[in-house]
Amino acid sequence: MSVGAAVGRPRDPEVDERIARAAAEVFGTEGWARFSVDAVARRAGVGKASIYLRWPNKEALLVAVFASRLSGVRDIDTGSLRDDLVALARQVLHAFLDESGGAVLRLMLEVESIPAGQEHLDRFLQSQATAARAIVHRGIDRGQLRRDISVTLLLNTISGGALNHALTTPSRSRAKVAAGADRYAEELVDFVLASVTTAG
Repeated sequence: MSVGAAVGRPRDPEVDERIARAAAEVFGTEGWARFSVDAVARRAGVGKASIYLRWPNKEALLVAVFASRLSGVRDIDTGSLRDDLVALARQVLHAFLDESGGAVLRLMLEVESIPAGQEHLDRFLQSQATAARAIVHRGIDRGQLRRDISVTLLLNTISGGALNHALTTPSRSRAKVAAGADRYAEELVDFVLASVTTAG
């Protein structure tokens, strides 16, 4: 047997991504109860063998999807409280509205029944909270926010507003709303900051 035959044909990253995208779409629309390798294979346009070559079962496939799609929220320090919060809101919005957003929303609803789902969701939410608190505390230290501001209420208003915007978006309008997410993030942050920023 040749070395090449022993090693086998390298996996195609484009196929990997197509399968992962299909898995996210199937889970987002059908939920865990109807999530299956058969359904993912049909959506991805590949044979089941291609999926089992990469993941041993549907649980492992879905865990891989969460690992790649819930990569976390990054703390961005632009020097401006407003711009930092806009960047935060944009990350949250895109996590829920991009092509895999339906899977993220579904995970929040069904997390207790999803293998390893809680671990991935907790990591995503913790990264969001950590980044958000760092942004707000920098704003307070710079004098851009009143020191008596409720950090929790401020963050709940922005992050909650972003999540509600995604939750109330009909599936038929998701692409359009996602395209306007960056502008919506600015409008949301400006609306909230109008009532909490220091004068001047």
